[in-house]
Amino acid sequence: MIHKMKLQGDPFQKITEGSKTIELRLYDEKRQLVQVGDRIEFTNLEDPSQKLLAEVLRLHIYDTFEEMFRTLPAVAMGFSPGETPDPKIMENYYSPEEQATYGAVGIELSVVK
Repeated sequence: MIHKMKLQGDPFQKITEGSKTIELRLYDEKRQLVQVGDRIEFTNLEDPSQKLLAEVLRLHIYDTFEEMFRTLPAVAMGFSPGETPDPKIMENYYSPEEQATYGAVGIELSVVK
């Protein structure tokens, strides 16, 4: 199955170049449909003509982004080497209520060439 998702320019570029291998999302109804082996077509929100296709290698499911950030490698999630990510940053995308309702998923990816 091919899922469609949108990304800001910076994470889009990091996934394209292979420095970001885990995409962070709310584990809502849409993401609960994603399975290992599926593909995701990402569209760059800053330039919708840019798309990339990635295969889902693994799903990392957590109750909270805080738990995820303590467990998964920060660089794989798109943060700079040595950076300690603050899980509150996810409130820019998902409300605390949404996070409490659905939890979090890290979608481990490999770009399809």
